[in-house]
Amino acid sequence: MKKKIELVDTNSKVDKENRLLEEAFKLFMSKGIKDTSIQDIVNNANVAKGTFYLYFNDKYELRDVLIIKHSQKLFNSALKKLEKSNINDFSEQIIFIIDYVIDELTKKPLLLQFISKNLGLGIYNKFIATLHSNINDEKSGVYDLFLKGVSENNIKLENPTVTLFMIIELVSSTCFTCILYKDPLPIKEYKPILYKEIRKMLEF
Repeated sequence: MKKKIELVDTNSKVDKENRLLEEAFKLFMSKGIKDTSIQDIVNNANVAKGTFYLYFNDKYELRDVLIIKHSQKLFNSALKKLEKSNINDFSEQIIFIIDYVIDELTKKPLLLQFISKNLGLGIYNKFIATLHSNINDEKSGVYDLFLKGVSENNIKLENPTVTLFMIIELVSSTCFTCILYKDPLPIKEYKPILYKEIRKMLEF
């Protein structure tokens, strides 16, 4: 007698995970992470509470997945804009991408507060990406662009990966306070200073 093969409805699994992510994001943006419970999330997503734990250990892991997805979206949109520009200079390409991301976050202060100072998760997300199939676990386009630019322009960086990490972390941490609190400067005044320092890091 042949064994009956049960097929797993992967579309249903993906749909449930996506619903959890979508509803959690709405709640996090409207109520904040602290005041959003897992029960709130599963109620809005119309799934059982046990289902939540099939995908996430807690709401903070879910938050990290959302930060990665929205950070990646920002960087990918910046790359698409860059492709339509006529910028060929490598350092100016990096500045263009950063400027685009900063402008988008300035227009969306709630998203900025949600991402907080964790913009780098959109590029450096290896551990979390291995746990969640709906995150692109390949290095981002920005990462590839950076390594290619360093190589083609013969820029003498001891560790290009670390340099990119430093740039993203610098942007993430300092722009957060400049945009939200205008401290130590409003973002418009801070940008030229920031970009000058980034150019120095990429001198060759």
